[in-house]
Amino acid sequence: MSASEPDGRTARARATRARVTAAATELFVAAGYGATSVNAIAARAGVGEQTVYYAFGTKRAVLTAALDVAVAGDDEPIPTLERPWVREALAEQDPVEQIRRQVEGAGAIHLRAAALLDVVRSAAASDPDLAEVWADNVDRRLTVQRVFAEALAAKGALREELTVGDAADIALASLAPETYNLLVTGRGWPHARWQRWTTGALVHHLTTRACRNGGSEFV
Repeated sequence: MSASEPDGRTARARATRARVTAAATELFVAAGYGATSVNAIAARAGVGEQTVYYAFGTKRAVLTAALDVAVAGDDEPIPTLERPWVREALAEQDPVEQIRRQVEGAGAIHLRAAALLDVVRSAAASDPDLAEVWADNVDRRLTVQRVFAEALAAKGALREELTVGDAADIALASLAPETYNLLVTGRGWPHARWQRWTTGALVHHLTTRACRNGGSEFV
């Protein structure tokens, strides 16, 4: 075995973490954060309660790990801005195509994470620990949207009356899990309809007239 290959212990620990985060996600979404105990998570994952504490430390740490996996789609420690879909979207020279890819990527995250994010948002009102987790998640999403807004500005596509900060705020609201859950879960919109509508809204509200004309299929 080469030094770069994980040993058996590391692989088992990673598999255990994956079982625990998957079990926790199911329970948090079904019962809520407060009603879900570490013991219940351990039982669902098929491990001992002390194993969960040894691997994560606290229930909050289990939640944040589960949320990281849901957002990323894997357990690799790769920040969102370094993910291939983000790099490819930012590299697009066509601003409308950049936005389309941006919405597509956000939609893929919502399919995995919107329900769990709603658990965090709901619990944040009464749990200071979860309020901190939620605030951190919003900050991370805003950072990503600011980079996308800066890319539009660099391409000369951002509406003149908007600052990069304004554009990031608009994208943050349009792509928020609250909006996604309201329309898709609450109002029964198909995911594809949400994606078309959000793309059109961002093209309309963020880009110059020339770009909006080029993205007429979305608006």
